[in-house]
Amino acid sequence: MAKILITGANGQLGNEMRCVATNDTNNNYVFTDVADLDITDTNSVSSFFKEINPDFVVNCAAYTAVDKAEDEIEVCSLINSKAVENIATAAKDIDCKVIHISTDYVYDGNATKPYNENDITSPKSVYGKTKLKGEEAILTILPNSGIVIRTAWLYSTYGKNFVKTMIDLGKVRDSLNVVNDQKGTPTYAADLALAINQIINTPTFIPGIYNYSNEGECSWYEFACLIHELAEVKCKINPIPTEQYPTKATRPKYSVLNKNKIKETYGITIPNWEESLKKCIDILNKNNI
Repeated sequence: MAKILITGANGQLGNEMRCVATNDTNNNYVFTDVADLDITDTNSVSSFFKEINPDFVVNCAAYTAVDKAEDEIEVCSLINSKAVENIATAAKDIDCKVIHISTDYVYDGNATKPYNENDITSPKSVYGKTKLKGEEAILTILPNSGIVIRTAWLYSTYGKNFVKTMIDLGKVRDSLNVVNDQKGTPTYAADLALAINQIINTPTFIPGIYNYSNEGECSWYEFACLIHELAEVKCKINPIPTEQYPTKATRPKYSVLNKNKIKETYGITIPNWEESLKKCIDILNKNNI
């Protein structure tokens, strides 16, 4: 029976890990967020890890306000880079494995076919650059006991995300403008949590970088259209080019991920994005969220 420490436990993925933990009788889980553990404090992380002595750490904590990061460079770097270095160093001291969650923003977004883990990284935003430094800390400090999972377009029944925003705005507006020239794949955090759990419960731990998102691809516009269809929201959605929706941080034009490595290495089955979106919206509707 392994002890698993989850950081960032109050976020979307952290909450989904709580759900997974309720059905995992093989392991013990410890859930922490900033009120319990300040991962930016080197000494606090070191002493906490020695006290808890986990076998695995799943780092779900991150600074994810992509546009604000362009102005809050130091804060973003502290959470996405320095804190990850703290986690990796403390884990090394107690011989603990780490699964760290990263992002498609480490790629430049100019590809025309799905990114694999060996493709050159070239982040175009502060958020992407700080997440890449976090990856480098894991892989450098924990070459034999660290996993980086790059994911994209994450959503859940928990927290704030594109799915819930589209539903909420669609209920109060007659029309919405949504970008139609950025392609990617939505990722249901519940599916990612199950994949992480499967990695933990696999006897052979294979370190390195892995991509994970749901299967298939779409634009933000196509994503929004299916959200409204499934949630039965009556609102006109207008497709627009990126140029008509300027943002402070540069978004990847294309961020579809190749998942062959994680599927072949850990035997993970990945659902299609439409199938998972329906599951999520069914829960939202059932619980009137």
